[in-house]
Amino acid sequence: MSQIFKVIFYQPILNLLVFIYNIIPGHDLGITIIILTIIIKLVLWPLSNQSIKSQKSLQDLQPKIEEIKKKYANKKEEMGKAMLELYKNNKVNPFSSCLPLIIQLPFLFAVFGVFRNGLANGSLALVYPFIARPEVINNISLGFIDLSRPNIAMAVLAGIAQFWQVKMMSIQKPLVKSPGAKDENMAAIMNKQMQYMLPIMTVVFGFSFPGGLMLYWLASTVLTALQQLYLFNKKKNNPNTGIIEGEIIK
Repeated sequence: MSQIFKVIFYQPILNLLVFIYNIIPGHDLGITIIILTIIIKLVLWPLSNQSIKSQKSLQDLQPKIEEIKKKYANKKEEMGKAMLELYKNNKVNPFSSCLPLIIQLPFLFAVFGVFRNGLANGSLALVYPFIARPEVINNISLGFIDLSRPNIAMAVLAGIAQFWQVKMMSIQKPLVKSPGAKDENMAAIMNKQMQYMLPIMTVVFGFSFPGGLMLYWLASTVLTALQQLYLFNKKKNNPNTGIIEGEIIK
């Protein structure tokens, strides 16, 4: 772990976790993790908003993108111009969905490090002097859930939440019929596969990760899904919010 990463990301998140643990009644680590997740989501809210809007806009444009690819299959220059025109007319930046996610990665790695290593014996040496350092952090939540060990139930719940969040963002079927409908259907099939692959991967990894990390992932995924619902409903109520309205899959 580089010193810069440790000072800027890892140490502040570790200290925030310890601070919350110290002040909440009962010193429950599970409640601490949920509060920590909410704080991190609030800090990253603007970035998450931009990422969700961009992803949804690109998803809604996918059938038209595939139609352009089919129409100009042998005319790369005209295809590029048509793509740029499509993005311009719909006020979509195809790269704007990636940057916010990249910026959020250090926070995710820091949280992973805190739950993976930061709560181990002797690792609280990085707690700031002005924050009370507990002799030990109790890993048992609600009196029976050991968040230091893998938790199958937590992993399954995180996978279900991941499925809900991904499916909400996905295309169910081509929105337009065109000569490129075959390609559009292929894109929809690949999108459908992602709905299942990501949740399955979440569950598989969750079987070996600490329960505390999976609780963070579960809470973060649920909050992201609720944020998506908020943005999509806001678009329905205000068509001029700047993102293309898409069908939310029930």
